[in-house]
Amino acid sequence: MPIEPSFLDELARLEASLRRETGSRRRGEQQSPDVGEGLTFSDYRRYTPGDDVRLVDWRVYARTDEYFIKQYEAERNLTVHVLLDTSASMDFGEGAANKFEFGARFGLAFAYFAVSGHDSFRFSALGADTERLDRGRSTRGELLSVLDRVNGLDPDGRTDFADALAAYAKTIRSRSLVVVVSDFIDDPDAIEDGLAALGQSDVLLVHLVAPEERDPDVAGDAIFEDPESGTTQRAYFAGATAASYRERLDAHVDEIEARARRLRADHAVVDTDADFFESFVEIWRRQEERAQRRGPGRG
Repeated sequence: MPIEPSFLDELARLEASLRRETGSRRRGEQQSPDVGEGLTFSDYRRYTPGDDVRLVDWRVYARTDEYFIKQYEAERNLTVHVLLDTSASMDFGEGAANKFEFGARFGLAFAYFAVSGHDSFRFSALGADTERLDRGRSTRGELLSVLDRVNGLDPDGRTDFADALAAYAKTIRSRSLVVVVSDFIDDPDAIEDGLAALGQSDVLLVHLVAPEERDPDVAGDAIFEDPESGTTQRAYFAGATAASYRERLDAHVDEIEARARRLRADHAVVDTDADFFESFVEIWRRQEERAQRRGPGRG
């Protein structure tokens, strides 16, 4: 199911609500007081209480009778890198609980909040390598283009966490938050190797688990297929076999969390049947608090 452009309007309402709640603390710290020479104009956004009135464009106000704030590139001091897993295993789950669709919404939300917070974003598909989907313009208009490109993606193949993340790490040139959105179905050693390459950046793993993965709607004799390799295996799924499967799934999730903790990366498990906005806000707040405790980022 494609993600509609109206999703960005929903994010706008959510962001406005959170701005009122938090008092724009972090954004206020990042906003540049300079509006003179040496700054490159980037985009407009609507004025909200607490913004510096010196950034209001009064010519736009004269034409529209609405307050808009000018954004300048000098205001951006963090780059949010979104890496969305496009492996075949991500195309699992029904409707809005589909891992790829749910994950794409998470990635778009982080990119949207980067723009709203006067930061830059980069958005890439993560598979055998990485494919950048944005054009280097950290604006709301660019988000619409990224949304269209995400809708055109077809999850397929496997994700090479070790090589793809190591190669991507070489492209990071500024203080960064790297958000990896994935189901992390791979060898934990390979995932750890990839994450280690991102060591100069702050890293957040959004670990997606579909309800059908936790409790497969299967009973008795069944044939299971690996969506990435296409191989099949016949098994009797009940009783001890079902219990063993769930234990192995939980153990894998715990192992990814342990590897992330060892590398000082943040790890958040998200069930795709949960309310999207509640899940996002919980992780976004946690990341904001983590960033504030840490102070100026690395990279």
